[in-house]
Amino acid sequence: MILKFLGGVRTVTGSCFYIECNNLKLLVECGMFQGEVAEEINKARFEFSPEEIDYIFITHAHLDHSGMLPKIVKEGFKGRVITTSATKDLLEILLYDSAHIQESDAEWLTRKAQRAGKPPVIPLYTTEDVMDVMPLIDVRNYGEVFHIGNSIKYRFLDAGHILGSGTLELWFQDSSKEKKVVFSGDIGKKGNPIVKDPLSPKEADFIVMESTYGNRLHKSLKESTNELIDGIKTTIKKGGNVYLPSFAVGRTQDILYILNNLVREKRLYNINVYLDSPLAQEATKVYLSHPECFDEEAEKLFSTQDYSNSIKLHFVESAQGSISLNKIKSGIIVIAGSGMCEGGRIRHHLKHNLWRPECSIIFVGFQAKGTLGRKIIDGAKMVHILGEEIAVKASIYTINGFSAHADQAELIEWLSFFKNSPEVFIVHGEEDVSIAFSNIVNERFGFKTYVPEKGEMFIL
Repeated sequence: MILKFLGGVRTVTGSCFYIECNNLKLLVECGMFQGEVAEEINKARFEFSPEEIDYIFITHAHLDHSGMLPKIVKEGFKGRVITTSATKDLLEILLYDSAHIQESDAEWLTRKAQRAGKPPVIPLYTTEDVMDVMPLIDVRNYGEVFHIGNSIKYRFLDAGHILGSGTLELWFQDSSKEKKVVFSGDIGKKGNPIVKDPLSPKEADFIVMESTYGNRLHKSLKESTNELIDGIKTTIKKGGNVYLPSFAVGRTQDILYILNNLVREKRLYNINVYLDSPLAQEATKVYLSHPECFDEEAEKLFSTQDYSNSIKLHFVESAQGSISLNKIKSGIIVIAGSGMCEGGRIRHHLKHNLWRPECSIIFVGFQAKGTLGRKIIDGAKMVHILGEEIAVKASIYTINGFSAHADQAELIEWLSFFKNSPEVFIVHGEEDVSIAFSNIVNERFGFKTYVPEKGEMFIL
């Protein structure tokens, strides 16, 4: 088997792993790059011929794992995309939303280009390209082994990260002995709201493993919840609003679930929450349609929820409604995308409120290098938003205990279940983090470890 690392190495976005085995060509993930140089990378030609790929496995719906699917179909892929049922439903709304953004940005840039006498800007992909993706998707249940022929079989295990997320086990035989490579996907932390805890395979010859939080430990959910309560109460007391940049899929549903519990437990009162993300609203509907993915606590709560004793949730549908929120100067929580502040409605809210010292920005998710969110949490005094320089005067909270990713201790625990001595490729982490985690794995378990470079190829 040939394994080539085309993305998601020494960085946390753009996951894409290319496989050649027994006359089949496969991809695991087809993710979009995010950050300062992402546009140039995403528009570049694939390092393979899309029409030659037979199968693409998608571990979960986040765009850094799936966002290039419309582009690869646009450029000739006609094989099958394999994932779980919940992931397929989330992919549909995420990819259409991404396409709308590509089209909208291209339209705006084209008007600007034409005024300068330059050619029109072509979107990375369109809604029509997304329409071509959906019929190619095959869904699979957790725990069932499937064969694709040519002595290759596979299975998804619940990764406990977001709804429908999976760890992929891939068995292959290209010599006298069958071997197995495991792609971790994004590993969830234990006790995540709503979804079940992650499962770990018990053996593998090779592992391709994420390392997003491979250098740090999360605060406990209890500590993080207390910090969230303090941030909300302090901000409301100062006469400001709370702005919460959140990923539409996963984090938003978790935060709404937690806020509801806090009101039910009478730890917060009379909370008005504005969900300013049509995409997050659609994702929440998908969550509610897949109770088979819920853990026991969530299943019980959703079946007996008393809506008279919960947050006051307002859905903001239109752009005009979003703009109107900035007329409300105090007493509300606004949840809006994108999670890293790279687009979406949160940028408008930051433009109008980041300079207000009575307000607070609460970050509850990972902020990749080069993103606006990362610049803010790294202590920037001024940031550039929508053509203006904006002072950072609001209180900034970074609460990593709500992360849907396993931390260093949980990643090590996940590895500890392997009964043999696999070779481990460390991916999906910033370069210094992946290298540090690779050293820890090697020292702790004695496993042979690698931190691949982009484009590096291995023979398994």
